[in-house]
Order: sequence, then C-alpha cells, then structure tokens
Amino acid sequence: MSFTNKPNLILLFMIFSTLIFFTLSLDLSNAPAEAPTSYGDGWLPFAKKHVIIINKVKNKEILNVHCKSSKTDLGMVHIPWNGTWDFRFHVNFSKTTKFHCHFTWTGGGSHYFYIFKVSRDDHVHGKFLVCKECIWEVGRDDKNPICRIPRSEKDKPYCFKWEDGPWKKLL
Repeated sequence: MSFTNKPNLILLFMIFSTLIFFTLSLDLSNAPAEAPTSYGDGWLPFAKKHVIIINKVKNKEILNVHCKSSKTDLGMVHIPWNGTWDFRFHVNFSKTTKFHCHFTWTGGGSHYFYIFKVSRDDHVHGKFLVCKECIWEVGRDDKNPICRIPRSEKDKPYCFKWEDGPWKKLL
C-alpha cells in the first residue's frame, strides 16, 4: 500500500503541520517587551504589537484620537496632556495590517497618520527598526510632529510629518 492510499494519515499530517506552524508563528521571539527591537517579529505573521500614544502637544491641550484599521474601529479617545493611551493587536497573516489615526486638539488643527503599518514598523529589512512596542509622541515639534520613540536611549526617535491625504475620509 502506498502512502497516498491512506487519507487518514495525510489528513493527520496536514493538521499536525498546521498546528506546528501556527504555534511557532505566534511567539517565536523570547525578547522581553523592553527590547529596543524584536527582529524576529518582522517576518512572522500574527506578531503581537502594542501601540502607545503619548500626548506631548505644545499648548498642553487634550489630544483627541480616533484610530481604526480595515476591520477594527477603536473609537474616539481623549488623552490628557502628558498622558498615554494604548492598544494591542496581532499583525494579520498576509502582513497587510495598518492602523490609521485622526488627531485633533484645540489650536492644533486636524491631522492624520498611519500609527502602524507593516512596511515601516514590522519589516526586517526596512529603514526603521521593527517595533514590538511602538511608542509614539504626538505634537512636540511643528516640523515633524509625530515621533516613534525607540526603547534604547542610544537610538534617536524616528520623526514624521502628518499624512494628511485623501484617505482621511475613512475616519
């Protein structure tokens, strides 16, 4: 009898292989949360992510934030000056996860930014370090008003301009 004539063995092999793959892909990295980077996450589907937003607006106003992905709407939150708000998620299997946020505050206008996108925040060969814990400061600087803060003090923050574009109608 050949192996292909045994459908139960084939099914068992497929189930076992799938379970091993998903178990390994959920958390292969043993890096602590405080690590400045988690390079292992950059190639894994379902990588755990933690986004933290810190209100550093210059006029010390409340920062209003509304974040969402294509599947999840996190609703409107109000972050007091120097306060934080955070959320957690897993990168999807196809590694297309994106969260975009709308930021407003008194005297600060209305701005949009992708707070997480795989191409910037979870790509091993990308320009920026992979982040397992993505810490963002909002509003400290007028020229580059949103900065991702690395955990390591030796690394400088990655600062960006607002992405006020046509997709802002999504929020």
